[in-house]
Amino acid sequence: MKKWEKLPPEFQNEAVRPYYEALSHKTGSLVLKRISDIIAALILIVICIPFMLIIAIWIKCDSRGRVLFLQKRVTKYGREFRILKFRTMVSDAEKKGTQVTVSNDSRVTGAGRFLRKCRLDELPQLFNVLKGDMTFVGTRPEVPKYVAGYTDEMYATLLMPAGITSLASIKFKDEEKLLSGAEDTDEVYLHTVLPQKMKYNLEYISRFNFFYDIKLMFMTVFAVAKD
Repeated sequence: MKKWEKLPPEFQNEAVRPYYEALSHKTGSLVLKRISDIIAALILIVICIPFMLIIAIWIKCDSRGRVLFLQKRVTKYGREFRILKFRTMVSDAEKKGTQVTVSNDSRVTGAGRFLRKCRLDELPQLFNVLKGDMTFVGTRPEVPKYVAGYTDEMYATLLMPAGITSLASIKFKDEEKLLSGAEDTDEVYLHTVLPQKMKYNLEYISRFNFFYDIKLMFMTVFAVAKD
């Protein structure tokens, strides 16, 4: 971890300090986390390449546009990166609505509905993990405009890399339904949903250790299988 004085200025506040100090005593778990991320990502990429090729062909046949969806997100220490996903919406979907998805969103394609339900659209993020932009378990990365609305304490969630899955993702797996029918989806997400998710994200940072990550990975599998 960076030294406290080397953190971005917005991180150097008293609400972040307890989380920073807790993580600074867990160097072993953080190193083990990164090593296991690299090994697991390499193995899963090799195993999943044939499935990813099939998905890519399906997406290309199902609707016009690129196979991959790239979006600017925020990860450790506030650094921006391009998250990789299989495209599940019509081309230029962000120009036709909000940056969050609601239940029965008309922008979602036929292939996209299946991919989103099974979380298969997240497979390309294995390359984000290998690169170090993401980790398997962490805090789901937000777009810069939502991060701009963070409170002092929320910046603590950016002391670790963004995650493919998280405690908040499990608790809010029906997030699209919660946003359905909202007149201003961005407003509801930023001021109602995001603060609730952040409670779980901050809980994760407080409780972090390598074995807790393993537990959350199993919880994610069970949550997806239950759907």
